[in-house]
Amino acid sequence: MSYQVLARKWRPRNFSELVGQEHVRRALVNALDHDRLHHAYLFTGTRGVGKTTIARIFAKSLNCEEGVGSTPCGKCSACEEIDSGRFIDLVEVDAASRTKVEDTRELLENVQYAPTRGRYKVYLIDEVHMLSGHSFNALLKTLEEPPPHVKFLLATTDPQKLPVTILSRCLQFNLKSLTVPQITGQLESILKQEKIKADEGAIRQLAFAADGSLRDALSLLDQAIAYASGELLEDEVRAMLGSIDRDSVYRILNRLAGNDAAGLLAEIRATDEFAPDYVALLADMLSILQRVALAQALPDAIDDTFGDRDAVLGLAERCSPEDVQLYYQIGLIGRRDLSLSPEPRGGFEMVMLRMLAFRPADTTNAGHGATRRVAETPGHAGGAKPEKKVAPATPVNTSPEGGGATGEWVHIIDKLVLKGLTHQLAVNCAMHQVTDSAVTLTVDPAHARLLSKTRSVQIEKALCKYYGRDVKLKILEEGPLQNETPARTQAREQENRQQQAIESIENDENIKALQDTFGATVNYDSIRPRD
Repeated sequence: MSYQVLARKWRPRNFSELVGQEHVRRALVNALDHDRLHHAYLFTGTRGVGKTTIARIFAKSLNCEEGVGSTPCGKCSACEEIDSGRFIDLVEVDAASRTKVEDTRELLENVQYAPTRGRYKVYLIDEVHMLSGHSFNALLKTLEEPPPHVKFLLATTDPQKLPVTILSRCLQFNLKSLTVPQITGQLESILKQEKIKADEGAIRQLAFAADGSLRDALSLLDQAIAYASGELLEDEVRAMLGSIDRDSVYRILNRLAGNDAAGLLAEIRATDEFAPDYVALLADMLSILQRVALAQALPDAIDDTFGDRDAVLGLAERCSPEDVQLYYQIGLIGRRDLSLSPEPRGGFEMVMLRMLAFRPADTTNAGHGATRRVAETPGHAGGAKPEKKVAPATPVNTSPEGGGATGEWVHIIDKLVLKGLTHQLAVNCAMHQVTDSAVTLTVDPAHARLLSKTRSVQIEKALCKYYGRDVKLKILEEGPLQNETPARTQAREQENRQQQAIESIENDENIKALQDTFGATVNYDSIRPRD
């Protein structure tokens, strides 16, 4: 018996075997079981997500010899003939190869005649958006007044190209791209039944490369089985796909986080030996940076789909949120422009060096630009003048129990060299008490979610190094802040500097002259204090 490719061998034969698409399955099952059938259905979605598969299962459900229902027997002659593509009353058409109006008219000539073998005559038109305008007009008449024994199942990857007159006469179902876990689960099941061994990393590589298409995943699996000639190993699958070890991407990102230009270039040089696709490499970096940003905002939201949760959380600790956002934006622009580079590796290196060059020297002061004087002529909308106010300072505790150090917390933080979420936790704490052997802080209730045992330990270790002796750290979650947190201090000082910058613009004689002479207005949103 000749070999059958996996994409055909493991094609679902009934609704229970479908992977994903629960919203479509549920609607069709209810329609079939409760005899609420429409005459035309439109299935949309990207390649390989099950459009024509669902249409064929639906055709079996309509024509199964045991009756109309959501669970066709799969054993009667009608079911077997539909599965093998030999059922005379299931007319499958590839619209991409039959775009002319003559083809459509020829197709519809027999619509009026009753089915030969089945209960319904089913027309399955794939890539229906490829039909010409005249072909759509010919189809429209039949869709408006179809015979009761006819069902139309239309499939397309580009529903925007369909005339609204066609769309309005169909029940439309949008099939979703499959997630990596869904594809991974299906590949694992198939490999088990095929009795082929594969490690988790290899399966994950295939699922990720499939880009949401289960059919593509099965085609890649076929290719990997032929390539490996035995057990599927991650390194071999990666070599077949031409993809880069995800650990290499993390090594590059960690060099970046450590501001290590020499190490960064060395990692790129090592990666270049595998002749990588640098656009794909940047895409992998952006994907990881997005997960890092998510981890910094909500650590519990990070799953272990890619087996890299610990690596993501580690980067989230090492990098400040400002750095992550900067890296992502530069990488996004760099990916777009990489094709313009004379040489791919050189272009990639420039993107990485740009990330280093534009990284703020002190991320706690990021966002403070130089004062800009901007006057706009009439017709240009300027920002509204902000309300003049000066934020009051929180009273500082100078009680003896504080050991005289409670005004000093902001200066201590600068010397602790904390990163990422640990630094964010520290700047949102206020000094409560200091003794020779212990430091007690109180976290701002608005930022209590940042508190964790790991971050507390990191701050404690940094304090021990700072004081040159063992000290115990305790961070209180409840109770009023006796002192001002560094974050609040910075916000108050920034607000005061902003107000001073605004006043300097308003009092500037040149600005006043432009306002008096040309009726110019000040764009207050553009004003930034000078550091």
